[in-house]
Amino acid sequence: MIEQTVDIETRDGAMETFICAPDRGGPFAPILFLMDAPGIREELRDMARRLATSGYLVALPNLYYRAGRDTTFGPDVLEAGSAEHARMRAVRTKMTIPPVMDDIADMLTFLADRADVRDGPVGCHGYCMSGPYALAAAARYPERIAAAASFYGTWLVSDAAESPHLTLAQAKGELYIACAEFDDLAPLDMVAELKDLFAAAGARGELEIHPGVHHGFAFPQRWCYDKMAAERHWQRLLALYRRNL
Repeated sequence: MIEQTVDIETRDGAMETFICAPDRGGPFAPILFLMDAPGIREELRDMARRLATSGYLVALPNLYYRAGRDTTFGPDVLEAGSAEHARMRAVRTKMTIPPVMDDIADMLTFLADRADVRDGPVGCHGYCMSGPYALAAAARYPERIAAAASFYGTWLVSDAAESPHLTLAQAKGELYIACAEFDDLAPLDMVAELKDLFAAAGARGELEIHPGVHHGFAFPQRWCYDKMAAERHWQRLLALYRRNL
């Protein structure tokens, strides 16, 4: 494997990005891997590495870069009341879809200039807070994003003007939306509404509820990690990318 950490120049500054790809056989189809709320950590880098072993160049950006370089958090980041949780929330609550779409545009430009990236379609997937970003990217850049996936994406149906459910019909690529049966950030009534909206939009793809698991089930270091569901998530994701990239 080849790994590097680079700064991608965006209209708002330098976005630190972890990139990994196989060490032979390129150029490779590119994939944008969008982080969850706890931010960049070795757990996510390992997931990027696993994806890259299937023959992709994977870019994992620090979407918190506007808040500065000190936006990696300690192991208690998910413990409500901890200092790290409060520090993360201070950054997370300022995140919205429009500036992230600008970041996606700048990443697409960056990738297009790399000799180790194959011309053609791009994949994009996100977890938790970035599930909506991945779906929004497919709608905003339909000529580039050929496949997008949201894994336990939060608040995919909301009153916000940029809510992802409003733009499903604009995506031309294949979409995969994975929801957990137990998820306070995407309760089942919201998922049911989203499923109806997905069908009404004529979107290409699938919305699947993974039974018996909780929000975060695919992360190996999370309390709710479920190995069978996590492996199913990899199966769905890799199949999605094989079909479209």
